[in-house]
Amino acid sequence: MTTAADEKHEKFVHPALFYRTGQEYADHTVAFVREGLALGEPVAVAVPGPNLDLISSGLGPDAADVLLLDMTEAGRNPGRIIPGVLRAFADAHPHARVRIIGEPIWAGRSSVEYPACAQHEALINAAFEGRAATILCPYDESRLDADVLADARITHPTLIAEGRERASDAYDWQAVVDRYNEALAPAPDAVVFPFGSAELPDVRHFAVDLAARLGLGGQRLQDTELAVAELTTNSVVHGGGQGTLWMWAEDGQVVCEVRDQGRLIDPLAGRRPPARGQIGGRGLMLVHYVADLVRLHTTPAGTTVRFYLDL
Repeated sequence: MTTAADEKHEKFVHPALFYRTGQEYADHTVAFVREGLALGEPVAVAVPGPNLDLISSGLGPDAADVLLLDMTEAGRNPGRIIPGVLRAFADAHPHARVRIIGEPIWAGRSSVEYPACAQHEALINAAFEGRAATILCPYDESRLDADVLADARITHPTLIAEGRERASDAYDWQAVVDRYNEALAPAPDAVVFPFGSAELPDVRHFAVDLAARLGLGGQRLQDTELAVAELTTNSVVHGGGQGTLWMWAEDGQVVCEVRDQGRLIDPLAGRRPPARGQIGGRGLMLVHYVADLVRLHTTPAGTTVRFYLDL
């Protein structure tokens, strides 16, 4: 017989924690971590550096039993967080309920990054459906915009504020995924390279040469080559046999965009780690890993994948 306790243990729990002060933040997050440790759950914390220090200091010696990650590094690209942080930790403990604090949205996030952040928070619900996990997502009410806080109430089924926990009456994660599936217009000065299967080597070399002229070097040029190769190959294989590469520099970043006639049906494409032994299906996830930001727009008429690399 399945008891209520069993059901709670197996259920995926995804609360948003609204806080206003560092003390309030530390009190809630440290208590959350200690509860997990007391239950024997593997615990990970991925939050921005200053908040990571608050939690680590509050835990004292117990911090040694927790995986601590600076989200400004591990989650620089929001599209990397599910496969590289959340699923990586959960999959490393397949027989245990895991407990994670993930803070992907902080006051320093730009308006260009935010849509990908909001979609990430929404897609956690799909990525962990049926998994034995609790993922707590803190939101700074004193510094984040009202629209960001409103989205948090939509992407999280449970809300914690002023010490009280309640179900969200606005929860509808798919609505946020759809709303931020925004059309992406290239810069007026973008350089354009149409390609088909015969041009795959040429478009890759073109992208690397232009990236170098725009100011990238070293590993960043290798990242450019890998990401462009993966996206253009996907366009040829899955996107109608051809596509267009657009490139430009913007606000200290090189921006690359690939457009084709394919459509991404799976909202977790690029964020779901491939199954053991799976051949293929890693291209978009590799782009997420090497880029500083990835934005997508998909419709029945086609798909645009745009990635950003910091200069």
